[in-house]
Amino acid sequence: MLKNIYLGFKFSLSYFSILPISFKASDDLSRKEVLTFMLFFLPFVGILLAVGTVVLFYFLSSLSWFGALISATFYMMLYGFLHTEAIMDVADAIYAKHSGKDAYEIIKEPTVGAMGVLYGTSLMLLKVVGIAYLLMHNYLLEFIAITIVSRLSLLLLFTIYEFRSTFAVLLKNALTKPYFFASFALFSIVGYLLVSNFMLLLLIGLLLALLISFVIKLKIGFVNGDVLGATLEGVEILLIIGVNL
Repeated sequence: MLKNIYLGFKFSLSYFSILPISFKASDDLSRKEVLTFMLFFLPFVGILLAVGTVVLFYFLSSLSWFGALISATFYMMLYGFLHTEAIMDVADAIYAKHSGKDAYEIIKEPTVGAMGVLYGTSLMLLKVVGIAYLLMHNYLLEFIAITIVSRLSLLLLFTIYEFRSTFAVLLKNALTKPYFFASFALFSIVGYLLVSNFMLLLLIGLLLALLISFVIKLKIGFVNGDVLGATLEGVEILLIIGVNL
């Protein structure tokens, strides 16, 4: 049990961030129990990345807005622009569907089209500037809370959708109800301890996740890991805008 928790925690860090994590050749990361804890710790990965960003901004605060931009970009780099890449793939798939092409074939291609680049770059700039604005105006705890909400929203989507992705199906099957509710309860408490209006933030984030993922599914006809990544980005960007208002 402890080994599964340990491996799941490491796998979550390895998959959802660029933190240097190593595994032994004997580590079986495909086990259901390992995948369960991989998802269980997903919100904690968001906390770590956000805290790292806030710490960096603390040291760069003398640079004012430039330090904030560096820190915001650092946040994106910490998860390897994984979800930004998902935006590009989803944008290409949507426009391919409009042209009568197979959206699934397009989304699985290793190359990125012009629309994907434009959407990915535009939303990345919007997010970086939004995070920088949060940091500059001392919304540090709110920023950490947003990273928790966005990842809890993905856990919810895993319980709702059927996926056109082998790995996503494995993750869905691994996320049993007890662990889903345990992760949701634990990190909701953490979020509430950070900001008093966390439950409102969480409710809005979950509704946004459902809306964004539903619209994307309506456009391309399926849900896979790229749709989840694009949804996470959408939730974070919209919540960042909302907090900054």
